[in-house]
Amino acid sequence: AEHQHARYNPLRDDWVLVSAHRVKRPWQGQLEKPPPEDVPRWDPNNPLCPGATRANGEVNPQYEGTFVFPNDFPALQPDAPEPDDSDHPLFRAAPARGVCKVMCFHPWSDLTLPLMSLPEIRAVIDAWAELATELGASYPWVQIFENKGAMMGCSNPHPHCQVWASSFLPNEARLEDQTQRQHLSQHGVPMLLEYAEQEARRKERLVVENADWLVVVPYWATWPYQTLLLPRRHVCRLQDLSDSERDNLASIMQRLLIKYDNLFEVSFPYSMGWHGAPTGPYLEEDCRHWQLHAHYYPPLLRSATVRKFMVGYEMLAQVQRDLTPEQAAERLRSLPEVHYKKRAE
Repeated sequence: AEHQHARYNPLRDDWVLVSAHRVKRPWQGQLEKPPPEDVPRWDPNNPLCPGATRANGEVNPQYEGTFVFPNDFPALQPDAPEPDDSDHPLFRAAPARGVCKVMCFHPWSDLTLPLMSLPEIRAVIDAWAELATELGASYPWVQIFENKGAMMGCSNPHPHCQVWASSFLPNEARLEDQTQRQHLSQHGVPMLLEYAEQEARRKERLVVENADWLVVVPYWATWPYQTLLLPRRHVCRLQDLSDSERDNLASIMQRLLIKYDNLFEVSFPYSMGWHGAPTGPYLEEDCRHWQLHAHYYPPLLRSATVRKFMVGYEMLAQVQRDLTPEQAAERLRSLPEVHYKKRAE
């Protein structure tokens, strides 16, 4: 806890430098603005609200639950032309096609996932699984991800996520496919199934758990309060979850996100995303090496206004963190599971 050391990340086949003593250094750098607390519940000028007009002129329905629509500014399109042939191996290009969708979690703009009810969160999970099935029927990779907060590049306060389906395996997916395949071949058990069993037994990095799921600050965490959400049984894809597993997923997500908000009593920013076995043509292949999981990457370090910057050494050498995963887990674990905005109720 007091001396720097490096930890191996078997999921990415790389290392992180842990320098816990650095968190004591004085900070005179950039201070972030806390997120606004006065977000209107409904705003006719907000393109994600029910009944609002989006940039392409389409009018949203008066939706009352989740709402999915094609991204008006997609990074991937299904009919992109083939790139020109390369005349040199250092200048290669490859086709990249796909579709991008936006999914609103709730009709109210002032409601985030930790403040939603369990049935409402369960509806989000079901919609995720439906999209994963629908898009995964033809696309090899379906990336569900949520950027929460302006600090993480979110341009709209309305609770929502994005779903990008691609004709290729992205870098992180390709790397996790390789490392998990190698682990199963060498050890005879899926890497993250074995890891979840170890963390459930050791408990020093455990944040919350229930009958079907556990959340840990991973041993190799990069971001200060990064967490990894893992199922207890071997399951490859989000759409493979049972009803009870989906109910317990809603519960554990709510508990984790309440703790996140309670840490600095602010709507906690993060980027999160689901990783599971590839789809499309991979549905016919053996993907037993994969274990479904979700990554949460929050940037805050010391307070609601001081974040961790991944610059300098992190960009040019290797990632470095300023407190141990065990310290982060203990702090998250000790936080109450009643949201700070509801304590006075």
